[in-house]
Amino acid sequence: MKMIRLGANGPSVSQFGIGAMSFAGIYGDATAAESPAVLNACRAAGVTHIDTANVYGKGRAEEIIGAWFADTPGARNDMILATKAGITGQHERRFNNDADHLEAALDASLARLRVDHVDLFYVHRYDRVHSPEDVAGTLKRLIDSGKTRAVGLSEVAPSTLRRASTECPIAAVQSEYSLSTRAPELGLVQTCAELGTTLVAFSPVGRAMLTDSPFSYERGQSMAFTRHNPRFMAPNYGANIAATDKFRALAADMGCPAAALAIAWLIAQGSHVLPIPGTRNVDHLSELLRGTEIDLSKDDLARIEAVLPVGWAHGDRYSIVQWDGPERYS
Repeated sequence: MKMIRLGANGPSVSQFGIGAMSFAGIYGDATAAESPAVLNACRAAGVTHIDTANVYGKGRAEEIIGAWFADTPGARNDMILATKAGITGQHERRFNNDADHLEAALDASLARLRVDHVDLFYVHRYDRVHSPEDVAGTLKRLIDSGKTRAVGLSEVAPSTLRRASTECPIAAVQSEYSLSTRAPELGLVQTCAELGTTLVAFSPVGRAMLTDSPFSYERGQSMAFTRHNPRFMAPNYGANIAATDKFRALAADMGCPAAALAIAWLIAQGSHVLPIPGTRNVDHLSELLRGTEIDLSKDDLARIEAVLPVGWAHGDRYSIVQWDGPERYS
């Protein structure tokens, strides 16, 4: 397992983490047996990063991880644990970066996780009510309190990261980044590298579109998020499947699962890029982990670029409603 530094001066962490939204999130809940099995397999493979949030299953994902820590001696010491807060779910104020709100949310997360601190605490969505500097000041005080070792931001523009970094070191920025979502290359990848910030890439296999078993159109329409997501709606869905069929064929020609090739591509983008796929299935996890064992050559990267060039995807990555929160930039 490749190891990198979390932030400029942070702990060593595997360049692959497990995202816990799949335990209790928008794609459905895992069974009581599935989540611990995935966590055990991650630990056995040398994965040392778990990413969760207080809104995943309304705290359920954190409870699952907390129970796993309690049932698995030594697991907490092996893991760099991250959680997030700042999404309220309330229509009148969906995002809240007030200092008292973030600290109370972190306290509740610590209780569900059964720990006295996390290693990384993110502001899940920047609320724009506060300045980036004010939010960073709040995060610095949470570090000083001992409740988190480091802090991060999620779905922010490079300019917001720069401003926040003047008040507090930002160890990580979480953003959607994959072969199907290349927007971070318009400044975020570069700014993170410059500042020593780890770019934590969620949805690294394009919400299954970059795997050998993408969602069927019918399944996508059965889930609230993908039903209204432009890339999973007709006619974009069919065009995207046709485009990614070429990627699946290339992966087969290279002797690896498509999901592994998608992970390997992200890892090749820099030692500061850390993909965090989510899954409820140990077999799928094995395919994803294969990506950490693949070293792509320049020729390999050129072949990937040839079948999935920048801008290949049909439809925006979010609907108008889903874009409420993430910062756009160019």
